[in-house]
This record gives sequence, structure tokens and C-alpha cells, in this order.
Amino acid sequence: MCCEESEEAAAVDRIDRRRLSRVGYLEDMLLETMMDPEWNDSQPIYRQLRDRVVAMILDGVLKEGDPLPSVRNVAAEYRVNPLTVLKGYQQLVDEQLVESKRGRGMFINAGARNLLLQGERQKFLAEEWPRVYATIQRLGLTREELLDAAATPRSSNDAEEEPKS
Repeated sequence: MCCEESEEAAAVDRIDRRRLSRVGYLEDMLLETMMDPEWNDSQPIYRQLRDRVVAMILDGVLKEGDPLPSVRNVAAEYRVNPLTVLKGYQQLVDEQLVESKRGRGMFINAGARNLLLQGERQKFLAEEWPRVYATIQRLGLTREELLDAAATPRSSNDAEEEPKS
């Protein structure tokens, strides 16, 4: 019976180590992709942190149930005040994108991506689409021209290389 208990304890220990190494790997990856060491002076850092996490959720880098890097690690890695990181994370909690599990950290909520997509679509239609539509009207572009342009992906370099008439 003693051997069975030690084998069971060893199996549990291996599972715990595997889980911890995955969380550590995920946190390292997130710290690398989430943070640009340069901060934009026109917006508070906590808001920039929040926006970067949102972008990662929308891009599928962060998925439901994934942990966020710890407040302490983000603060130390990017030399910002932990309260700044906490404020950015708290905005995500307030928006119901992230949940805080006491003693375990913060995790992406189920449905966070769909919630964000809905909000971003509404924001686009309300704020950006009117300008885009006005430009389309002003230039007299047809549906066919727009669909052809959308079907032909072009890089910004292509546009620069074309001769101007």
C-alpha cells in the first residue's frame, strides 16, 4: 500500500509540474507578445495595457481560460508601478472579459472574444464606417470596384511603387 501511495503522489506531482511549466511558458510568451517596451505618451499606460490584452484576445493569442501574466511580473518586466498594471487588469474585470481567482491569478472569461467582437463591430459602425462611407460616396466608387479591390490584397509597398498620373 505504501508503494501505491508514493506512485500516486509521484503521478500527481508530475501533473502539477507539467501544469506549472505550461502556465510559466504561457506567461513568458504573453509577456513577450503583450508588451511593447515603448509607451505612447498620449494615453495612460494602464489603458495601453488593457488595449494590448484586448488585441491579444481578438487575435486569438489569449483564449478562454488562459491566465494573464501576474501583476508583479508585468510590473517588474516593464518597470511600471504594480498599481498601474492592476488598474489595467481591473478594467478588464469590470468589462467582464477577465475574472480574478483569489490566490490563483486572472483568467480570460468564457465568451470574452465574442463580447469584444460585438463591441468592436458596433464601434466601427458608429465611429469609422461613416467616414469610410462618405469617402466611397465622394469618390463615386461602385460595389464592383470595392469588391475587386477587396479580392486583390495589396501591401502598402505596392501602392508606393505604382506610377502616379
